Amino acid sequence: MDWGLALLLAGLLGLLQPGCGQSLQVKPLQVEPPEPVVAVALGASRQLTCRLDCADRGATVQWRGLDTSLGAVQSDAGRSVLTVRNASLSAAGTRVCVGSCGGRTFQHTVRLLVYAFPDQLSISPAALVPGDPEVACTAHKVMPVDPNALSFSLLLGDQELEGAQALGPEVEEEEEEEPQEEEDVLFRVTERWRLPTLATPVLPALYCQATMRLPGLELSHRQAIPASKPTGDQLPTALWTSSAVLGLLLLALPTYHLWKRCRHLAEDGTHPPASLRLLPQVSTWAGLRGTDQVGGSPF
Repeated sequence: MDWGLALLLAGLLGLLQPGCGQSLQVKPLQVEPPEPVVAVALGASRQLTCRLDCADRGATVQWRGLDTSLGAVQSDAGRSVLTVRNASLSAAGTRVCVGSCGGRTFQHTVRLLVYAFPDQLSISPAALVPGDPEVACTAHKVMPVDPNALSFSLLLGDQELEGAQALGPEVEEEEEEEPQEEEDVLFRVTERWRLPTLATPVLPALYCQATMRLPGLELSHRQAIPASKPTGDQLPTALWTSSAVLGLLLLALPTYHLWKRCRHLAEDGTHPPASLRLLPQVSTWAGLRGTDQVGGSPF
């Protein structure tokens, strides 16, 4: 017998054995959401659904937890739903869906990641003035604090401010006014920048932006950094100097004209000195005006 024909017949006989056809119809576990890491906000709820299709409808599916609080589980034929309610940081961890069908076992692992990222940014100083060397931005009550997850940007409009030097984040435990037992520990993270020298005395509109990047999730919060208007004692020296020079120029012009006029009158021998002439002339002109004998200005 031809060896090729013999191998073909052996393969066909193997495919027709009882149970083999059924095993080929088993599909892997279907998990929703399908990502291996699922992020859920602190205090929020999330459902994980696991399904397994089996030809004889004898599938069993069950969620299991590894060293963590599993959550509420509801299972029926071929499906299991895991619900995490009011997620706390302790709810983070690994969940495993295990399914079996026709003697075969399947499993799918999901890592639940609980994060905290409220819209609570603060700025220091509260308002920038020309000459401030640094600015700081703090994100409050956040978790995780890994620089790969939480980052900061100093923006001028929608672009990062050129020349600003980040000095590195500072992480501190958030202090609660009234701490409670078993309360989740959150942190405040501060980023500082050394500001570049700005050519204009009027500071531009700057923004601090904090961004949380997690698998399948990206969130950003933005806080404006106001610039205080310069007061009298905050005006730049150049502005004071230019104002003083302009004032002297405006004062010099009428002073020069007055000096020329007084000098001309003093050198005119037919008139008394200017210091003695003003009052009598005004009085005489006023008397002539009363008798309609004024022919023109005394000057």
